[in-house]
Amino acid sequence: MKIQAVMFDLDDTLLWDDRSVKQAFEATCELASQEAGVDAAALEEAVRREARALYETYETFPFTQMIGINPFEGLWGNFKAGEHEMFRRMEAIVPDYRREAWTRGLKALGVDDPVLGAKLAEEFPAHRRKLPLAYEETFEVLDALKSRYKLLLLTNGSPDLQEEKLAMTPELIPYFDEIVISGQFGEGKPSPKLFAHALGRLGLQAEDCVMVGDKLTTDIKGANGVGMISIWINRHGAVRGDEIVPSFEIASLNELQPLLNKLSAE
Repeated sequence: MKIQAVMFDLDDTLLWDDRSVKQAFEATCELASQEAGVDAAALEEAVRREARALYETYETFPFTQMIGINPFEGLWGNFKAGEHEMFRRMEAIVPDYRREAWTRGLKALGVDDPVLGAKLAEEFPAHRRKLPLAYEETFEVLDALKSRYKLLLLTNGSPDLQEEKLAMTPELIPYFDEIVISGQFGEGKPSPKLFAHALGRLGLQAEDCVMVGDKLTTDIKGANGVGMISIWINRHGAVRGDEIVPSFEIASLNELQPLLNKLSAE
């Protein structure tokens, strides 16, 4: 088997987005604890809950699901780029969304303080932007693969937010021959059209490539749908059902090159 290219997801595959978000929450909630005496961990839980619930009430929610923009990205993204009209609506919505999510989280803990809610809504994005965290093995693995394969980054999300994440980790960008962001294309993973577009950018067929990602419902389902080898990176030992079955499963990016070597030898 001649594998010519590797497609990578970005968030929680190469960049540790969950940890960045967690640390931003912790820092912001610690400030709230100092100012209002609330339990920081309880506030994080409350704000996450309120943010999810509020996010789903907006007319933009189906679009954000399709493109792949989660509620916590709404807590720090600005959505100024992208041609789709829904990005303009999100741009208008998110300032109030952020303030309301934090204010409701405080209120759930018995603190009715919109002024503090507004302050925390500004603190969270500031902290998140200081936390560009890549996995320990990311660059070592990309170094090993770059000379042997074409590399394509295929990421769901809004154009400006994903580009900002890359700008915060500029050393990632040169590794990739192509970078495809769902918000620029107009559909998100697992859309077969998006995968076909990515393959077209490489000038390759599905059987020439593998897709590496952490989400079964987007990365793995999308690759399977176009007949591409799918490699699920399951760092936390999640148990999957049989609805979406990856071609292969790895627990770390360090397992990727030996797997590719094995596939190339077949």
